[in-house]
Amino acid sequence: MKYRFSETIDSFKSSAVREILKLTQGRSIISLAGGLPNEQYFPVDAVRDAFSRVFERGNGVLQYGLTEGYTPLRESISKHLARKGIQAGVDNMLLTTGSQQAIDLLTKIYVDPGDVILVEKPTYLAAIQVFQSHKAKLVSVDGDEHGMNPEDLEQKIKLHQPKFVYVIPTFANPTGKAWSLERRQSALDICKRNDVLILEDDPYGELRFGEGEPLPSIYSLGGEANGNPVVYTSTFSKIVAPALRTGWVVGDQEVIRHIARAKQAADLHSSTMDQQAIHEIFENFDIYGHIDLIRTQYELRMRQMIDLLKAQQWEGVHWIEPKGGMFVWVEMPQHIDTAELMKFAVEEGVAFVPGASFYADEPQTNTMRLNFTHTDTEEMKTAFERLDRAIKRFEAAKVTS
Repeated sequence: MKYRFSETIDSFKSSAVREILKLTQGRSIISLAGGLPNEQYFPVDAVRDAFSRVFERGNGVLQYGLTEGYTPLRESISKHLARKGIQAGVDNMLLTTGSQQAIDLLTKIYVDPGDVILVEKPTYLAAIQVFQSHKAKLVSVDGDEHGMNPEDLEQKIKLHQPKFVYVIPTFANPTGKAWSLERRQSALDICKRNDVLILEDDPYGELRFGEGEPLPSIYSLGGEANGNPVVYTSTFSKIVAPALRTGWVVGDQEVIRHIARAKQAADLHSSTMDQQAIHEIFENFDIYGHIDLIRTQYELRMRQMIDLLKAQQWEGVHWIEPKGGMFVWVEMPQHIDTAELMKFAVEEGVAFVPGASFYADEPQTNTMRLNFTHTDTEEMKTAFERLDRAIKRFEAAKVTS
């Protein structure tokens, strides 16, 4: 059979993280690569009990459901979001198969081939994959530890007339940085003034370290859902478990209605069984106590990773200490291509994600993303010993080549 694939197939790039995960399977490699929550803190008993209660309702729980999602869960999420200053009723919300699907569906209804999407530099690599699959043109906006540079954002909006701006302003993947309130408000004002939509991706917002008030989402700064220039998406993957594959997207009713039409064409609806179980978790489990637990534990692991980075005394190495989330972003000296370093690292038994994968354009090849949530204390120490050996071998090979 001679298969005749569409031209679109060329736009589907393999995920660097997925490839690294495959590489580490069945081998004694400590992975600092994947964006994995720690299984130790999955609420296994609560999930098991939730599914048991769902089955007690009878066979109807296995029936088809609404495209928009299980209504009681949408009501629970609406209350959850209200705690964060986000106004969104059930008519402004749709449940998705993880927040990844929300990114894909919005792009599907909003972007034509050749349209421009503005992104951070660097940004979430799976979002890059989605945008490229829809043949969008990606343009990076300059920024710093405080967020997108407002002047560069406005200039690139004027120059490129983008369909939307994609941002992860709270504990970003891959950098772990949190935008300042001023940068959030500036981005909102600029996009409103230029009639440009913002897609705010917030999978890590609950994983805030330390005390104090959390920063508001850009969506909440935009006010009510209808007429809001921001579409907001998040997920239960980081606060309950990834296997449930349940996320949500909120926004203006017109946007949500079109997303629902696209979702009907994609999969009719996401798993209503999982949605009903998550609703039971909201009703019968202290989910906020659980979030406090994982926040505390992840902060301890982040502190250990930062201490290990300091202890190595690698010359010319810089990093951003995150205020939440799951990642530390490391910048190596200019002469170190981390894709090349990765080969030595795997030989030594440790893995990370080379940073070039996170750039939509002009990749910075001396960067890497390290995950601190999944690796236990002793393993993390060993991982850095192995990474240190890999760097020394890389440097020695450079000298002799």
